[in-house]
Amino acid sequence: MHKCDCNPLVPDIVEVIEIVEETPDVKTFNVKSEKGVPFDVMPGQLAMLSLVPVGEAMFSVSWQEEKEYLQFAIKRVGLMTDELHKIDVGQQLGIRGPYGNGFPVEECKGKDMLFIGGGIGLAPLRSFIKYCFKHRQDYGKIQILYGSRSYADLCFKEELFEKWPGQKDTEVFVTIDNPEEGWDGHVGFVPSYLEEINPDPAGKIAVTCGPPIMIKFVLQALEKMGYTDEQVITTLEMRMKCGIGKCGRCNIGSEYICLDGPVFNLAQLKKLPPEW
Repeated sequence: MHKCDCNPLVPDIVEVIEIVEETPDVKTFNVKSEKGVPFDVMPGQLAMLSLVPVGEAMFSVSWQEEKEYLQFAIKRVGLMTDELHKIDVGQQLGIRGPYGNGFPVEECKGKDMLFIGGGIGLAPLRSFIKYCFKHRQDYGKIQILYGSRSYADLCFKEELFEKWPGQKDTEVFVTIDNPEEGWDGHVGFVPSYLEEINPDPAGKIAVTCGPPIMIKFVLQALEKMGYTDEQVITTLEMRMKCGIGKCGRCNIGSEYICLDGPVFNLAQLKKLPPEW
């Protein structure tokens, strides 16, 4: 079955070629079609995955490995994700996309980058982080601040503790919410750790994604540290619905998150009704 050019809602078919358990409730699924990747994706874009007869849901693409496969890090939070967590390698899924504007990779060139993530919010940020590493000459210093409830809930541990810290001009800061046996790293919430690190806003772009309450206090912390609204980027991917702007369920004011987003800078968001 191949995607029909006349109907954007007809999916391509992909096969799950690898499943990696990231945390007790997050798995990464590598999927490919007959031609490798079903479509090319830029950091921050999303795709709709469907599983017959359960349904479909929108997920951020956490990475595209060249022309070989797409990666989706999916947290188990409901019916669709529960069923996805039960499938095995070899399972076929429907896929359509890509959707959304993605992160402004061109506008960020020449800037230092600060990535601030919480929980599964690291998944969309990871696509931009890995893009920066792949095009290392185009970006300045990279700082990554990430936190989760516990050590077990930290996603992409191998990258966090081994691969990313070894990259050129890169700092990685990891925190968990509460003390636990065996953890000798930082303990505390992401926004307070951000203020403790106090990264200089000069020449820097901050990109954040995570639980809404985390984002709220991260934005306040960035403002206190002198970041302008144009320097702060976030994604409203949780508001994505049909992906093509037809269902009308994603709009905030005059903006359709599926078509105009989900990535916005804070200056753009402040022009919208306070529904985000």
